[in-house]
Amino acid sequence: MAVPWEKYFRKALQEKLPNSYRKIPEQNADHFPPVLRLLEKRQELADADRDLRAQKEVFQATMAALKQRREQLEKKEQELKGSFVRFDKFLQDAEARRSCALRRAAEARHRAGRQEAEALRLRAQLEELQRERARLQRQLQRLEPCARLLRRVLEQLPQFQEVPELVARFDALADTQAALRLTERERLRELEEARARLQRLRDTWQDELLRQGQRRAQLLDRLEAARERTLHWESKWVQIQNTAAQKTLLLGRTRMAALNLFQLVCQHQRQPPALDIEDTEGQLEEVKRFILDLSAMLASLPQAQPAAPAP
Repeated sequence: MAVPWEKYFRKALQEKLPNSYRKIPEQNADHFPPVLRLLEKRQELADADRDLRAQKEVFQATMAALKQRREQLEKKEQELKGSFVRFDKFLQDAEARRSCALRRAAEARHRAGRQEAEALRLRAQLEELQRERARLQRQLQRLEPCARLLRRVLEQLPQFQEVPELVARFDALADTQAALRLTERERLRELEEARARLQRLRDTWQDELLRQGQRRAQLLDRLEAARERTLHWESKWVQIQNTAAQKTLLLGRTRMAALNLFQLVCQHQRQPPALDIEDTEGQLEEVKRFILDLSAMLASLPQAQPAAPAP
């Protein structure tokens, strides 16, 4: 419910007046003259307008301060956002540099490991070459008398100009001798194997003759049995052929009889033969149908009455 303007302005005036004026009883307000009441209302309106302007100025100042504060806060927020972006970029760059540094360190460790392994391999290879060099030096010292001997032999053999030619000739002769020895051993081995086979054949000759005789007797028995079976099956075959000839003759007679019956039926029905000569089953079906029709016809005829006796 809306408050009347009179009560509103009276209440505002009471709030602005000193405390002594506020103690005037509210019931005496009706005894003031209208002019005084009008002046009082104007004064109250002026005071209210002044208070409203003061409050508006305070409000506008407060709003301006708040706007300035908001702008400052937005500026600080933008600065903080920029700082955050720069800090994120710094962190990303730092992480990228760290990753790159870690990758380079890992590659460096891997490369150092490979180099160390290569160094160990080369050191082992160097030690092996040194051992091989020492072995060759010992072998050279051991073969030095042989070299002197070869030089003296070369002086006595004018057909050879250098020691390698003499060594090559000796190697060729040694290879030929080794091949001849190998061939000789193979021939001796083959000769021993032939002698062993000959001895085994001599030892097993009698047994082999006996086994062959027994096998010959078995084969003769099997040949005789095969001949008997051949004669038996030949007689069976002749019997089968005779039976087949008889069956063929009987079949031909049967077909001729069926054909004759079929022709008789066609002549009785006064119809030309409609079936092939070789179709025996069809001919028999036609004869069967004719016989059944004839039997039915005969069964349908009345039976003849017996003749009456003479008086």
